[in-house]
Amino acid sequence: MADHKRGKQSFVLPQLPVITGWASVAGKKESEGPLADYFDITSKDTYFGQKSWELAEKQLQKLALDTLLKKLNMQRQEIGAVFSGDLLNQCIGSSYPLRNTGIPHAGLYGACSTMAESLMMASMCVSGGFSDKVVAMTSSHFASSERQYRFPLGYGGQRTPTAQWTVTGAGAAMVCSAGKGPRIESCTMGAITDLGIKDANNMGAAMAPAAWSTIKAHFEDLKVGPEDFDLIVTGDLGQLGKDLLMELAGKDGVNLGGKLTDCGTLVFDQTIQDVHCGGSGCGCSAITLCGYLLNQLNRGKLQKILFCGTGALLSPTSTQQGLPIPAVCHAVCIQGGND
Repeated sequence: MADHKRGKQSFVLPQLPVITGWASVAGKKESEGPLADYFDITSKDTYFGQKSWELAEKQLQKLALDTLLKKLNMQRQEIGAVFSGDLLNQCIGSSYPLRNTGIPHAGLYGACSTMAESLMMASMCVSGGFSDKVVAMTSSHFASSERQYRFPLGYGGQRTPTAQWTVTGAGAAMVCSAGKGPRIESCTMGAITDLGIKDANNMGAAMAPAAWSTIKAHFEDLKVGPEDFDLIVTGDLGQLGKDLLMELAGKDGVNLGGKLTDCGTLVFDQTIQDVHCGGSGCGCSAITLCGYLLNQLNRGKLQKILFCGTGALLSPTSTQQGLPIPAVCHAVCIQGGND
């Protein structure tokens, strides 16, 4: 019997998992943005000492995991499992850094929702008593994503006004059955939405309906509202998608004003950095959560947030065939405090 299920899509966690540690690694452009001081590692070398963009993304996750373990004074063999994913074909950015480590690994693909998805899966694993220490991790790299989804950088293609800038970065969080840190209270698993958006350079419009679908389900399933959170944080809708989400909520009589923010609008300064509609990619929500938001929760500056990872589930093949872009959003409720 599903004792912890609430409504159609949500569940509460009977033993609240604790996020005992977190680490973030960011690239050059991200280190020039407003959240730069919150990242553990930044690099001006976009290759991160590697020979290709794809190997650089592998290095991003390795650095994030190594930094997390160092901060917690832990060894790899203490990790019960890793839930991780990325944007590259077959998720090689996640599998390569874990080769021959002996760490149990479950690969995930939720596109840019992967940080929330991995955190949700890790919390279920820990709260269900299947492991005491689980890592949630993801990454993205601007150049590897451009090469896979759009055009090689040397092509010099012009970016449309609705386009977003894929974040170069990785985030890792340790989810434990005991300890000090922010706690995961509840989650809502998203349902895939598709309203027919086909423009791969306008993913904010494709993802906004999925974001509202999940946020609305979380409100209804758990009998809460915007007033119950300090922030409702979407993953990477960017400015256009964020505005559209506000409009969709308003049509249902819900005012998200003063509560809603988006990692894609937080990670860059849109007035001085040429990112058009803001940041995107798995790394966008990952470094914002594991760099900025968890620190704010841990210090008591935020008491409770609804972290809503958003993902556009397109592929190069689906885009080339002119198919619409399905989207998904997963929501994780995180409360602050060290008690």
